Amino acid sequence: MSGSTPFQMRLVHLDLKGAPPKVSYLSEIFPLFRALGANGLLIEYEDMFPYEGPLRLLRAKYAYSPSEIKEILHLAGLNELEVIPLVQTFGHMEFVLKHTAFAHLREVGSFPCTLNPHEAESLALVGAMIDQVLELHPGAQRLHIGCDEVYYLGEGEASRRWLQQEQNSTGKLCLSHMRAVASGVKARRPSVTPLVWDDMLRDLPEDQLAASGVPQLVEPVLWDYTADLDVHGKVLLMQKYRRCGFPQLWAASAFKGATGPSQAVPPVEHHLRNHVQWLQVAGSGPTDSLQGIILTGWQRYDHYSVLCELLPAGVPSLAACLQLLLRGGFDEDVKAKVENLLGISSLEKTDPVSSVDALLEGNRYVTGWFSPYHRQRKLIHPVMVQHIQPAALSLLAQWSTLVQELEAALQLAFYPDAVEEWLEENVHPSLQRLQALLQDLSEVSAPPLPPTSPGRDVAQDP
Repeated sequence: MSGSTPFQMRLVHLDLKGAPPKVSYLSEIFPLFRALGANGLLIEYEDMFPYEGPLRLLRAKYAYSPSEIKEILHLAGLNELEVIPLVQTFGHMEFVLKHTAFAHLREVGSFPCTLNPHEAESLALVGAMIDQVLELHPGAQRLHIGCDEVYYLGEGEASRRWLQQEQNSTGKLCLSHMRAVASGVKARRPSVTPLVWDDMLRDLPEDQLAASGVPQLVEPVLWDYTADLDVHGKVLLMQKYRRCGFPQLWAASAFKGATGPSQAVPPVEHHLRNHVQWLQVAGSGPTDSLQGIILTGWQRYDHYSVLCELLPAGVPSLAACLQLLLRGGFDEDVKAKVENLLGISSLEKTDPVSSVDALLEGNRYVTGWFSPYHRQRKLIHPVMVQHIQPAALSLLAQWSTLVQELEAALQLAFYPDAVEEWLEENVHPSLQRLQALLQDLSEVSAPPLPPTSPGRDVAQDP
């Protein structure tokens, strides 16, 4: 199998808006990224960046300190990983616009996702964010400015008035803000190239895109995380972007966080197929038609959604996808190498059926003799307690041990709030259902109180 790859740059995306790893964990995982074939990182800090001054309120409880940012960059350098910071500057601004101090800069007053592009203060805000991020990334060659999924653009009052003017459109509005932000980046640091997600550009007319000045300022990242990616459609889109004047293009795939907002374990086969399709896209155009590929690993679908697959759970998928890109395919030899490198028996891991679900929904004694109807009325055939209770108690003991081990493992990689959230979402509900079953069993199986005699009170004198 060929050892060449059409992607000069292979960046692993770290989405820090959920379950951000401790720096100590990053120190262990960066060498693995490098060994697997990555040579860069796209770090989406969101509220984990140590903003200062009026922006300090954006910090999460466990936000990295400036010294920790420097340590992350040092660790990346040791492992020859170029770091591209990502700052959202248009859509996905919930972590900023949720705060009362910035709520007046929302495109639509009731939704904190999109920035109002008409306000001068909006541009000053993202400019201040970019200033602080670039200050702590003095060696950065590129800066990703987001600009994806700018929902409700054009629906704010200022936008509605603006759109009533002849020749104005939401596309023009989007390009105007994108150009202003990118121009600000170039003015601040001429050596830094801005990157943008491409979804807001895809459907714009070529003449509008070419005349906007945006192609001279940014490099689009074409993203598609599907297993049945339309190869021909992507090639046509790349050709369109080339005609519009974009000098460099990037691809973005996914190794996790793209198949469901509450997914716990990545479906490796899905992600492998996604990367196979991207290899076909890269092979269908001229050499170096794509500067590189960003393997995205989303941790939340947005600031308010639940956690999806944690980074450690995504490592097998990431390893398989990186090796596929490097080797041009994923045969049994490559698969064996990945499994050996990771020290695992098989990549074919799926979401296991919870043992608690199996007991509550698959055990014939529970479903047949201790249904919700029985439990509510505290009814059970006494012999059935002997069939249900020992299995439930044994399972509870197993779960209690497992939860302790899991919590200890999570604490090595993540901060307390992420550990608490993940356990509450993924472990506690099953544990509570099991405990409730045992509580109901104890209540129905408790011996009845002896009847009170209708005779005289024995304490009374004769």
